[in-house]
Amino acid sequence: MAVRIRLRRTGAKKQASYRIVVADSRSPRNGRFIEIIGHYNPRTEPPTFEVDEERARYWLSHGAQPSDAVARLLEKKGLIAERKLRDNARAVTETENAAGPDAEGG
Repeated sequence: MAVRIRLRRTGAKKQASYRIVVADSRSPRNGRFIEIIGHYNPRTEPPTFEVDEERARYWLSHGAQPSDAVARLLEKKGLIAERKLRDNARAVTETENAAGPDAEGG
Protein backbone atom coordinates (compact mmCIF):
# COMPACT_ATOMS: atom_id res chain seq x y z
CA MET A 1 0.00 0.00 0.00
CA ALA A 2 1.47 3.35 -1.06
CA VAL A 3 0.79 5.93 1.63
CA ARG A 4 0.72 9.69 1.00
CA ILE A 5 0.54 12.66 3.32
CA ARG A 6 -1.72 15.15 1.56
CA LEU A 7 -4.31 17.89 1.92
CA ARG A 8 -8.01 17.13 2.28
CA ARG A 9 -10.27 20.07 1.42
CA THR A 10 -12.83 21.26 3.96
CA GLY A 11 -14.81 24.47 4.31
CA ALA A 12 -17.50 26.20 2.30
CA LYS A 13 -17.46 27.12 -1.36
CA LYS A 14 -14.62 29.59 -2.06
CA GLN A 15 -13.57 29.43 1.62
CA ALA A 16 -11.24 26.48 1.57
CA SER A 17 -9.31 25.18 4.51
CA TYR A 18 -7.50 21.86 4.59
CA ARG A 19 -6.81 18.92 6.86
CA ILE A 20 -3.45 17.21 6.57
CA VAL A 21 -4.18 13.51 6.32
CA VAL A 22 -2.33 10.26 5.83
CA ALA A 23 -4.14 8.28 3.12
CA ASP A 24 -3.71 5.50 0.61
CA SER A 25 -2.51 7.07 -2.64
CA ARG A 26 -5.35 5.38 -4.58
CA SER A 27 -8.15 6.94 -2.51
CA PRO A 28 -9.81 10.15 -3.76
CA ARG A 29 -8.85 13.58 -2.39
CA ASN A 30 -11.73 13.76 0.09
CA GLY A 31 -12.15 10.00 0.43
CA ARG A 32 -10.94 7.51 2.99
CA PHE A 33 -7.91 8.34 5.09
CA ILE A 34 -5.86 6.63 7.75
CA GLU A 35 -5.21 9.51 10.17
CA ILE A 36 -5.58 13.29 10.49
CA ILE A 37 -2.25 14.78 11.57
CA GLY A 38 -2.91 18.51 11.24
CA HIS A 39 -4.67 21.38 9.48
CA TYR A 40 -3.83 24.28 7.17
CA ASN A 41 -5.82 27.46 6.54
CA PRO A 42 -4.37 29.66 3.78
CA ARG A 43 -7.12 32.30 4.21
CA THR A 44 -5.84 33.69 7.52
CA GLU A 45 -3.11 36.33 7.71
CA PRO A 46 -0.54 34.80 8.15
CA PRO A 47 -1.69 31.35 6.97
CA THR A 48 -2.38 28.95 9.84
CA PHE A 49 -0.52 25.64 9.77
CA GLU A 50 -0.48 23.14 12.61
CA VAL A 51 0.78 19.57 12.44
CA ASP A 52 1.40 16.82 14.98
CA GLU A 53 5.17 16.64 14.42
CA GLU A 54 5.56 13.30 16.18
CA ARG A 55 2.96 11.60 13.97
CA ALA A 56 4.35 13.26 10.81
CA ARG A 57 7.83 11.96 11.62
CA TYR A 58 6.37 8.51 12.32
CA TRP A 59 4.65 8.30 8.93
CA LEU A 60 7.64 9.72 7.07
CA SER A 61 9.89 7.14 8.72
CA HIS A 62 7.49 4.40 7.62
CA GLY A 63 7.70 5.46 3.97
CA ALA A 64 4.79 7.87 3.54
CA GLN A 65 5.42 10.31 0.67
CA PRO A 66 4.22 13.91 1.17
CA SER A 67 2.42 15.66 -1.67
CA ASP A 68 4.12 18.74 -3.15
CA ALA A 69 2.01 21.16 -1.09
CA VAL A 70 2.50 19.24 2.15
CA ALA A 71 6.23 18.90 1.47
CA ARG A 72 6.54 22.70 1.21
CA LEU A 73 4.68 23.11 4.51
CA LEU A 74 6.80 20.47 6.24
CA GLU A 75 9.97 22.14 4.94
CA LYS A 76 8.89 25.39 6.60
CA LYS A 77 8.37 23.52 9.89
CA GLY A 78 11.77 21.88 9.53
CA LEU A 79 10.44 18.32 9.51
CA ILE A 80 11.99 17.38 6.17
CA ALA A 81 15.01 18.61 4.26
CA GLU A 82 14.46 20.48 1.02
CA ARG A 83 13.62 18.11 -1.79
CA LYS A 84 15.72 18.43 -4.93
CA LEU A 85 12.93 17.68 -7.40
CA ARG A 86 9.24 17.84 -6.70
CA ASP A 87 6.93 15.17 -8.08
CA ASN A 88 5.25 17.46 -10.61
CA ALA A 89 8.20 19.78 -11.31
CA ARG A 90 9.73 19.88 -14.78
CA ALA A 91 13.28 18.53 -14.86
CA VAL A 92 15.92 21.03 -16.00
CA THR A 93 18.12 19.55 -18.68
CA GLU A 94 21.86 20.08 -18.64
CA THR A 95 21.72 22.21 -21.81
CA GLU A 96 19.16 24.58 -20.28
CA ASN A 97 21.17 24.77 -17.09
CA ALA A 98 24.49 25.34 -18.91
CA ALA A 99 23.06 27.92 -21.32
CA GLY A 100 22.01 30.28 -18.53
CA PRO A 101 19.68 33.28 -18.83
CA ASP A 102 21.79 35.09 -21.49
CA ALA A 103 21.41 32.36 -24.11
CA GLU A 104 18.10 33.54 -25.55
CA GLY A 105 19.75 35.42 -28.39
CA GLY A 106 18.32 38.46 -29.88
